[in-house]
Amino acid sequence: MKLKSIASTLLWAFCLFFTFTVTAQRSAKHPEEKLGWKLGAQAYTFRLFTFAEALEKIKSCDLRFVEAFPGQTIGAGSTEKFGYTLSAEGRQLVKKLLKDNGITLHAFGVVGGKDAEEWEKIFAFAKEMGIQVITCEPQESHLDIVSALCDKYNVKAALHNHPDPSHYWKPEVVLNALKGRSKNMGAAADVGHWMRSGLDPVTCLKQLEGRVIHSHFKDLNEFGDKKAHDVHWGTGKLPIKEVIAELKRQKFKGMLSAEYEYNWENSVTDVKQSAANFRALLK
Repeated sequence: MKLKSIASTLLWAFCLFFTFTVTAQRSAKHPEEKLGWKLGAQAYTFRLFTFAEALEKIKSCDLRFVEAFPGQTIGAGSTEKFGYTLSAEGRQLVKKLLKDNGITLHAFGVVGGKDAEEWEKIFAFAKEMGIQVITCEPQESHLDIVSALCDKYNVKAALHNHPDPSHYWKPEVVLNALKGRSKNMGAAADVGHWMRSGLDPVTCLKQLEGRVIHSHFKDLNEFGDKKAHDVHWGTGKLPIKEVIAELKRQKFKGMLSAEYEYNWENSVTDVKQSAANFRALLK
């Protein structure tokens, strides 16, 4: 009995040590997790490929979260498009592809609904697929519809900013749209599009304090130029250290979605390097 007890203690100690070691290694490799940040990619980065192929590319970049976009062909034998029109078989295939690649479908967008009925279908689809955040640019007249659906389905809606002159291009418009509406509504801060519009990302984040629930993350070669293109994070005009500091200060919790809209056919290396640069800044 004594030998059994010693053996059990040693086994318990080994398991504890192993768990601690694996956790420490994972934490060192993915420092964003300590902050509650989910570093992933917007599938639009790989829009020239199928969703199945995009997942493989995202996995190869050492990212474990994806933001799907509407209209991408599923692939893996399916010609269906990603969105609420997916058949039951298509939805199961997507779930299998995600599981096989070890990737979580966290967000979906950028989407819009033409009426209350379509918005309902979008939210119901998100709920079934386990999507936590819908990135969207709803018409002003649809904001109350979106707000009600956020609460009904317990799914967040993040208002996304495309560059000026799109409706939500500046934080003041986003804040006004969120006023008096569901706490499940917030901002999807696209730092690159702010830069294209000549807006300082740090100032914009401060304006939206407490309402940033998602982000499209990118770095650009030029500031204030709508034709500016993506570069490896930390090598362009984005004040990346200051952006990280501000997100930390606000205790941001959510997904940072890499959206690399350049070198479309061969951007895996770019995304992988950007993620590595970002994680190096966090360590």
